[in-house]
Order: sequence, then C-alpha cells, then structure tokens
Amino acid sequence: MAETVAGQPYEYQRRELVEPDWTRFPGWRDVTAAQWQSAQWQRVNCVKNIKQLRAVLGDLVDESFYADLEDDHQRLATMSMLLPPQMLNTMVPDRAPDTASFYADPVRRYMLPVATDRHLDWPSHPHATRDSLHEHDMWVAEGLTHRYPTKVLAELLSTCPQYCGHCTRMDLVGNSTPTVDKLRLTLKPVDRYTLHLDYLKAHPGVRDVVVSGGDVANVPWKQLEAYLMGLLSVPTVRDIRLATKALMGLPQHWLQDDVVEGMHRVAVTAERRGVNLAVHTHVNHVNSLTPLVARAVRTLLEVGVRDVRNQGVLMRGVNATVGDLLDLCFALQGEAGILPYYFYMCDMIPNAEHWRVPVWHAQQLQHDLMGYLPGYATPRIVCDVPFVGKRWVHMVADYDREHGISYWTKNYRTSIEADDSEALSKLYAYYDPIDTLPESGQDWWRKQQQA
Repeated sequence: MAETVAGQPYEYQRRELVEPDWTRFPGWRDVTAAQWQSAQWQRVNCVKNIKQLRAVLGDLVDESFYADLEDDHQRLATMSMLLPPQMLNTMVPDRAPDTASFYADPVRRYMLPVATDRHLDWPSHPHATRDSLHEHDMWVAEGLTHRYPTKVLAELLSTCPQYCGHCTRMDLVGNSTPTVDKLRLTLKPVDRYTLHLDYLKAHPGVRDVVVSGGDVANVPWKQLEAYLMGLLSVPTVRDIRLATKALMGLPQHWLQDDVVEGMHRVAVTAERRGVNLAVHTHVNHVNSLTPLVARAVRTLLEVGVRDVRNQGVLMRGVNATVGDLLDLCFALQGEAGILPYYFYMCDMIPNAEHWRVPVWHAQQLQHDLMGYLPGYATPRIVCDVPFVGKRWVHMVADYDREHGISYWTKNYRTSIEADDSEALSKLYAYYDPIDTLPESGQDWWRKQQQA
C-alpha cells in the first residue's frame, strides 16, 4: 500500500506583490501611471457616494448592489463612504468584478458594507456602545486619552483619507450618517496640541505617545512635524508611534517629497534624542498589499523610522481564518517590510455583530498561527476589553461559553479610576456575538431583551 502523507494544515507559498490593473474599471480606463502615483489625484478622485462609485464601476455590478448599499447607508452605517482609488483597486484585484465577486470580496466587506452583510436579527449587541472603549471618557485634554499608566493616545483630528466600516472611533471620526450624529473636536489645532504638550510636561510618568486621529496622513505636514518636534522636546517621552491606515490605503501620501523630507528630519531628531519612532498601519487582508505600499514602507525605513508595524482587526468574512491571517502575515513581513504586531477582536460598536468573532474563535486562531512565522513576526491576538485595555485572548479569567460572556482582570487603573479601590480586584465583562452562541444562549439573550 502507498504511504499516506498527511501534509501540513497550512502550506506556505511565496506570493510577490502586484499592483492591480486599475484600467479594468470603466471609470479609470484612461488613468495614467503618473496620475495613479499622485497623492493629489488619489485624494481628488476618492469615492464618496454611490454616484461616484457607479462612475467607476459602470455596469460591472447590478443595480441591486447599489440599492443594498443605499439601504445600509440610510439605516445601519456608522461611517460615511470614503474610498481612495488605491483601496478600491484592491477589490477583486485579478479581474473586472461582477456582482457576485464584488459582494464576496473581503476588502469590500469592511470598506463598503451593505445592508445584507449585516445580521439583521442581532445587528448590534445589547451592550454595544458608540465609544466602546470609553476613550472620550478618559480625555485629559481635548483629544488626549490617558488609559494606560505610561501611555497616551493623541487624537489630532477626526478625519481619515479612508473610512473603515468597523471604525472603533465611529463616535468621533468622519462625517455624520443618518444613524450617527458625530462628536466634534472644538478647539483650534494649535490650542489642542499645546494642551497635549502641557499635559505631557506635567506628567513625567507618561513615556509613550500614540499619535493618531483619525489618520495622521490628513494632518497638514507642517502641523504634524511641529507636533512631533514638540513631543521630541519633552525629555520623558521615549516612544512615539504614528498611526496611519493611509500607508496602505493612500501610500502615495507617504511618498510625497515634502513628507519624505519631513519624516527624515523627525527621524534624525528622534535618533539623536534616543526616542523610538515607529509607524503603525492597519492592513486586514493580503490583497491590500501592493508594490506601492511596499515602496512607501521602504522609504519610511530608509529615512530612519525604526519600525513599521501592523495592527489589524479580526473580522468574519474578511480574515478570520488561519489561512487568511498567515497569507497576510507572510506578505506583511516578507514582501512589504511591515511587522505583524496585533490583531484586535473587532470592538463592540453598533451594527458590527456580523464582523465580530467570539473569544473562543480568536483563541483557536492564535493557537493555529503558532510555529509558522518567525517568533518576532508572530502577531498577538488581543481583546480590547472596556475599562481594561488590550488582553491576549488566552488571558481570560473566566468564560461562560453558553451565554458568550468572558471575564477579565487588570493590573492598573485608568485615568478615571484614581479613587476606585476595587478597580484592580473586580472582573470586567466582554461579550461574544449572539449569533455564535448555542440556541440556549441565544434564547437567554432574547429573554433579556424582552425583560
């Protein structure tokens, strides 16, 4: 008898990055390479509404798709539409899409959600909230969240070059939608930035600043450079991380001469002062990685940025299989020069249940990732627990699988718990999506809703 070879659960095959042919879309048939590589052209030609999307796609997809998209926008969407051509071009990248392939595309599923994507029985978890991580509650100055003892999050602005359907900051970021009236930053940027620096100077225990928004790619470069140089003037700040999904969604921005030259000045200053300067991006699927993205990453590293790291989000229909995650991580680390860092469980915002995965699923994915990637490039899958923060998914203290309730502990107080003597001893709950529970658990939640 012939010997049976079982094989490996995952077989690695190198996949070199490819820039999809944008001329496969009717609306871009005459777009030149020079136009495509221009950040200004990309920004001017962002898709912001169904009319503009139809102008790009033509009759490749049926009218039923546009109706589905409009239905979602009117009833369910927490983010408005904003898609740079670069990002839209990575949907169905190997051919002109048709309706079925466009519906099935993983990038489309989270960047251009439609009503039929969502779980209409349970579109939102009963415990979902607009500011699910309570970042706004922890502002110590406008746009400055102090959640961890030694770290702050600086939200410099409330816009991005692209809007993700699952945005955890949907309470603040982007234009209002028919279902969400957004909060607004009210101070002038220069006044907001001054308050940030004043707080850091007054709190020497804070050593790490995540500079975000929104997306720092939307901050005018002179303003961003001034802010970063201000951070570098604070001697107790030792880590600075710039958060920009645009490194993937609009790499052309990070290749502009003024941005490259400015990043070099910032990186040289950081190196001289012994400060770790890194860029964090947000890539959720391997199809989003192209040679332009790799070129932008390489340029950042060449001018002196210490690391470029990825913080993805686990989402059903997008990347919640071990094959999807490993394909992405190998392309990040081996082809694009980006270190796989975190994959977050999708946060408990409204109308996000169809994306979220249960804790047990995340634990299984972490198990199945081990052993394939280099240790330093094996990402951690984390649950960002409200009032707690990031926790590796295996750190759960207790777990009621039937009702989908996990319980977590923490070892520090947030900025709003200084006087809470029980903050470090109590359990904090997190909730699995209800549709993933056994029928008995789903029935229990239905009764809770009726009570």
